[in-house]
Amino acid sequence: MIGGIPHTLATQGWWIVSRSSGLVAFVLVTISVFLGLTMAGKPVRQPGFTRTMKALHEQTAIAALVAIGVHGFAILADPWLKPGVAGVTVPFALASHRFSVGLGIIAAYLALLLGLSFYFRRRIGTRLWRQAHRATLAVYVLGLLHALGAGSDTGSPLFLLWVLGSGVPIACLFVYRLGAARRSDERHRRSPRRGRSLPDTA
Repeated sequence: MIGGIPHTLATQGWWIVSRSSGLVAFVLVTISVFLGLTMAGKPVRQPGFTRTMKALHEQTAIAALVAIGVHGFAILADPWLKPGVAGVTVPFALASHRFSVGLGIIAAYLALLLGLSFYFRRRIGTRLWRQAHRATLAVYVLGLLHALGAGSDTGSPLFLLWVLGSGVPIACLFVYRLGAARRSDERHRRSPRRGRSLPDTA
């Protein structure tokens, strides 16, 4: 005990917080990406489905940003790692797990931009907003690489089960979305050009 605080908590408290918040952030990002791909592919067409998925997608994305912020702050405050501000804000600046941590920082910035874009959708336009949101899959992939390379739970059966259990449906939804987009483009090319005048039959 150190001043009434368990020794493990007193010496590794920030590491525990960073570890747990990182896992929570990854789970929330996974759920948000899954919901986003579900809406984009439109595999289910029922009244109210899109509205519900949109609300859940937005809420999980914002919650993920909060968890990412806690994760970064906890790492910054870790008395053992001592990364410094640059270590948690500049990609590839931290010597420990340089590549994996760098990918995580890039994923955090990308998640921040996409998460805040919910509130600027009207200003940037729906079309540009949807095109930018295609990068949500990159957040998941970068976050996964970060977790596998720098995370301390990589060998955990529960973590591996979550990766496999979430990665497979996300990959399937992504392929489905690509196919739906290709079919939509083909229908658009085959349809008559808008505004083309009708032949004169008089």
